[in-house]
Amino acid sequence: MTLSQLRRQARQALKGQWGMAVLIMLVYFVLNTVIPTVLEMVLSGGWSAWMAQEDPPFAAQLVSLLYTAALLPLGIAVYWVFLDAYRGQPLSVAPLFTVYRQGKLPLKLIGASILYGIFVFLWTLLLIIPGIIKSLAYSQTFFLLKDHPEYGALQAIRESNKRMKGYKWKLFLLYLSFLGWGILSLLTLGIGLLWLIPYVYTSLAAFYDKFIRVQE
Repeated sequence: MTLSQLRRQARQALKGQWGMAVLIMLVYFVLNTVIPTVLEMVLSGGWSAWMAQEDPPFAAQLVSLLYTAALLPLGIAVYWVFLDAYRGQPLSVAPLFTVYRQGKLPLKLIGASILYGIFVFLWTLLLIIPGIIKSLAYSQTFFLLKDHPEYGALQAIRESNKRMKGYKWKLFLLYLSFLGWGILSLLTLGIGLLWLIPYVYTSLAAFYDKFIRVQE
């Protein structure tokens, strides 16, 4: 299957659901950007103090760190929502939060995110290119955790690395194919990203289903 066919299937999966896709991105934007900014502003002593400071106070940094960690499962759930959409399920905001009601799953996702970041960082210390290659190799970790809840974090990373052999360049080209749209979205002051990100995520879901999932 070609990349253009993957993107076409992604658009077909989102047909009639673009409004909900944009709403999902708006909810995520508020939780991921607006609320942390407001919290930092409050903990810094208000608008004037926040604008004047060079670095936020320790309390603000600590709360920001804890909030960011707590939000990691939500970021992964966004990928899962668009994977479900690609598989024919209607888009909805609710699944973004149901992940927090699934026992120890949020902790597993936080652990997997941290391990992913550490491994990619260590490879990047060698050179930028190995870091990029390994980020592509580990990229299917969170899709695999959705389909295989029995996997541990490290097992999912290893499985992703194994299944991505021969597909890293194809995934890189898929990302590259959205570069033009990304530039256009920035010209709209980022508003276009509300439509572009669902398109990208659903295309990534198509990539996973067509090339990675089939290796069961």
